[in-house]
Amino acid sequence: MRLLLDECIDRRLARELPGHRVCTVPQRGWATIKNGLLLRLAEAEFDAFITVDRNLSFQQNLPKFEIAVVVLRAKSNRLEDLKPLVPRWLAALPEAKAGRVTVVV
Repeated sequence: MRLLLDECIDRRLARELPGHRVCTVPQRGWATIKNGLLLRLAEAEFDAFITVDRNLSFQQNLPKFEIAVVVLRAKSNRLEDLKPLVPRWLAALPEAKAGRVTVVV
C-alpha cells in the first residue's frame, strides 16, 4: 500500500511499516500546502493519508477525495506514543476506504 505520512508525524515511523511504500509530506515537497489541496495531490499517488489531525474530517469533505484517511489517536505525535499503535494501524489498513476516515486508537 502507498502511504503518505502527514508532516506532524515523525518520519522515523515509516521504519515500522514493512511492506508498504511510505513517503512523508515534506519529502514530497508539500509541507506548506493546506489540507484540501494536499489531499487532492495525495489521492493521485497514494492509497492512504496518515495523520494525527483529529479535526481533518470536520474541516474537509472527505467523500470527495479518492484517498483513505487514517487518524492515529495517541497521547501525542511523538514517536514513542505512535509506535504502540502500529499493529492496530496495520490491521486497519486493509479496511480503510477512500473518502472515509479510519480512526486508530
